[in-house]
Amino acid sequence: MLDLPSIAIAVEPTSLERWTVDAYHQMSALGILETGERTELIAGQITVMTAKGTPHVSALRLLATHLDAFLLDRPFFAITQDPIHLDDLSEPEPDLAVVRGRALDYASHHPQPEDIALIVEVADSTLKQDCTIKDKLYAQAGITNYWVQDLKNQQLHVFRKPTASSYGSHTILSMPNQASPLAFPKLNLELSSIFPPFSR
Repeated sequence: MLDLPSIAIAVEPTSLERWTVDAYHQMSALGILETGERTELIAGQITVMTAKGTPHVSALRLLATHLDAFLLDRPFFAITQDPIHLDDLSEPEPDLAVVRGRALDYASHHPQPEDIALIVEVADSTLKQDCTIKDKLYAQAGITNYWVQDLKNQQLHVFRKPTASSYGSHTILSMPNQASPLAFPKLNLELSSIFPPFSR
């Protein structure tokens, strides 16, 4: 066997296949996607999701606990790492989303943009993707409030005012500030309460 040098090949984005949500579901049902590997569909491309470390899991649990307590008697609830249907080419699985209604309202379909009050991504190794790719994805879908928890720097990126291309407002909060979801202004979350102390 010849020992040939490896060659890096750059593929033009226009030559890549763009998958629809329906095709993505069919691949999953047929077992084409690897069992046990978490994926999501972003703008027609199937991406493999990174493994969740301990700080990531802890931060998500802290945030979900606060939101669950606040939403207990309200017509909203929080879902974690579940699919949402943005359009025919995108079905991401954000770390957390606050959606309207009750669990059985989504027995036959995933939440869609009009159902969503807040999306949160927890970033340990994915900060660039969450703030430069997913922000545009969520803005174009009309998601009014998008947060990114930056675990390394213990900061909260707050995106608001979606436009056809991106968010018109991007604020970065550090401790000891508070944050309130746009849909729930009476909920004041201390940043220190949603970041695990060992995430740095």
